[in-house]
Amino acid sequence: MKGVNGIVLEVNLTTRSISKVKIKEDDYRLFLGGRALGMKLLSDYLKKPGTDPASDENPLMFMPGLFCGFPIPNSSRTCMVTKSPMTSPLKSTHQHASTVSYSNMGGFIGPEIKFAGYDGIVIIGRSTVPVYLYIEDEVVEIRDASQFWTMGTNQFETAIISEVGDRRFETAYIGSGAVNGVLYSSVINTGARAAGRGGTGYVMGTKKLKAIVVRGTQMPEVYDHKQYVELLKQVRLSFAADSQSKTDWRYGGTANALQFSSDRGSQAVKNYSEGTFSEIEKINVHAARQQVWKRDMACYSCQLSCKKSGFAKGAYGGLVNEGIEYETGTMLGANLLVNDLNGLHTMIEIADDYGIDIITLGNVIGFLMECYDKKLIDKSFLDGIDLTWGNVDASIQLIHQIGKNVGIGKEASRGVKHLASVIGKGSSDFAIHVKGHELAAWNVQGYAKGFGISYTTANRGACHMTGGEISGQNLSVLRDSMGMCSFASAWYKDEVHFRHFIQALTGIDLTEEAFQQTGERMFNLERALNCREGFTRMDDVLPERFFKDAYTIGPQKGVKLEKVDFDKMMDDYYTRRGWNLQSGIPEPETLQRLELAFLQ
Repeated sequence: MKGVNGIVLEVNLTTRSISKVKIKEDDYRLFLGGRALGMKLLSDYLKKPGTDPASDENPLMFMPGLFCGFPIPNSSRTCMVTKSPMTSPLKSTHQHASTVSYSNMGGFIGPEIKFAGYDGIVIIGRSTVPVYLYIEDEVVEIRDASQFWTMGTNQFETAIISEVGDRRFETAYIGSGAVNGVLYSSVINTGARAAGRGGTGYVMGTKKLKAIVVRGTQMPEVYDHKQYVELLKQVRLSFAADSQSKTDWRYGGTANALQFSSDRGSQAVKNYSEGTFSEIEKINVHAARQQVWKRDMACYSCQLSCKKSGFAKGAYGGLVNEGIEYETGTMLGANLLVNDLNGLHTMIEIADDYGIDIITLGNVIGFLMECYDKKLIDKSFLDGIDLTWGNVDASIQLIHQIGKNVGIGKEASRGVKHLASVIGKGSSDFAIHVKGHELAAWNVQGYAKGFGISYTTANRGACHMTGGEISGQNLSVLRDSMGMCSFASAWYKDEVHFRHFIQALTGIDLTEEAFQQTGERMFNLERALNCREGFTRMDDVLPERFFKDAYTIGPQKGVKLEKVDFDKMMDDYYTRRGWNLQSGIPEPETLQRLELAFLQ
């Protein structure tokens, strides 16, 4: 089959065995690559439900998308796929029941994996000592990483390149947060590109795997080279014609949305109790561009350069490897009522060096700030930290406690669902998570059809990138499986539709209907795996805050969700998905129609 390498690299850290596993052509036809192919492999490896995510049996996968490595604009994305260590159902017969986990990152690691000759890397088992995986085309070695094990991400990235002696190697690694057992740890590559969500870094840490280091020199042949070259030409022209979008992305990246979201009342503010931050101008994109950012950076084959770096000044001065984005700027800014731009950048930098997910981190700090403000906890609970709203110094102290997993960090390193179970006193009403996975920086009141449905039905737990409408959810998993950045979707339509690139690369000829059904199949595969663990409709619920607490300021002032209306939306969603209305489990005929009968 053209357009793919046809194999994934399997590394067993327990036995130290390394093998190449052939992928069936049918699996490429049904799941393409990236996220969905990873999920198909996950279903193959996990023969029974209830596997402990921290056990030897749970695989950890690096899965570049189908387009990854080809010079197709914005095709750098790689999905980390595993079983989540963060989520759990309300009821299950399995002690270690949890959802699937997928976490998407850009940068350069995915293309390099493809260049080395692999469509993915599957890590199974666990080492007894710290190791890293060295890959240079056919050469694959498990090497000692003892000297690197406790390093933060900034120090490690420099040290590992010095170790291998060649800057052309790309790396993906964990920080000391994962080493210390922080449940929501990330996998980092290329200076703060993060597979941040779902605890992938934690799983990597349990396997004693510090990093993978990859360099490759090859690429798969394409099926129709003439069509492929013509498609590249057309899509590049479409990018060039849309100069304003490129200018906007390069100016601010996702931080452009900070002001926009606050102005319309859709931002996570004060632990999601508000949708508008009255001091957003102090931390918005214009402030960052004028005061901090010095450099724009891009992922592999990207026209947009949305990543930023620079220098913070004043009391919180220092190098900024990763400028504020919408999620990081909101979760450690507006959500905590932090209005100090340099302090905000410093918090982001510290969290990235520990290698922990900033979305969950901002949720944890915001939740504890509210508990402290409501006197449900005191300073003694917080190791003497005066965790008041907007307090940068206190937040930094707490980040260090979490990253080191000491004191209050032992509880806080497990997320808001766990914290609410420890604190009690009604705090679960404002512990902002779905299935144990914390919400992203987009608030729900007034936007239930979009973000509300997205959070409740996302297969990894609450996720803003899933899409609220079914068609958007199907496209989202397709993008993750092709390796495409969501920011570039608008350019891939009509003559340069994604499905035409699929045909040119592989020869798989999809009609528009078949393309949509492929996304539907992928999404239902994940849902069925979750249902096998014991997840049902009762787990697809939003926190009580969104039904009880109306905003007091901004354009959505007075708005809250009505449970009856939201339940009707969910009924409609399940019906259109072909899932059982009471249980939320895909009907047998749905799985049969989507060629997923092996899951029944």
